[in-house]
Amino acid sequence: MQFEFKKFSDLSINELYDILQLRSEIFVVEQNCIYNDLDGFDKEAVHLFHQKEGKIVAYARILKPGTRFAYFSIGRVVVKQSERGTGLGIELMEAAKIYIINELGATKIKISAQSYLQRFYENLGFEVITEMYLEDGIPHFGMIFKP
Repeated sequence: MQFEFKKFSDLSINELYDILQLRSEIFVVEQNCIYNDLDGFDKEAVHLFHQKEGKIVAYARILKPGTRFAYFSIGRVVVKQSERGTGLGIELMEAAKIYIINELGATKIKISAQSYLQRFYENLGFEVITEMYLEDGIPHFGMIFKP
C-alpha cells in the first residue's frame, strides 16, 4: 500500500481540503465532538495519507518533540468509515512508526489514544502510560511506543 508523507507547505490545496474534510467527517460528525481541529500544529507536522480513487481515505499527522509532547507523536489518526476493517489503519500506523524511527531517529513515540482503541494500539506495540483522561470530552489514554 502506498503512503505519502508531506510537509504542510508541500500539500496541494486539494490535499489539504480532503484532509480537513476527512478529519471533520470522523472527529466532528461521526464522533459528535465539537473541538478546535485547527490547533496550529498542522503547519509543523508531517502529514501522512493514503489515497483511493483520488480521495484521501486514511490520514495521520506526525509532530516533532516539543510540539505537543516531549517525544515524536502521531495524532489525528483517521480511516474513512468505508475503509475500516481492511487493515488500512494498521498499515497507516506501521508506516508512521517506520518513518519516525528510520527517517527522524525517534527513540519513543507518544500518542493520545481514544480509550476504545486501546487494544488496537497495544497490538501495534504501544503501552498505556497514563490513567484515563478526557480530551475534548472523549476518554483517552496516553500511550508510548519504544522501538
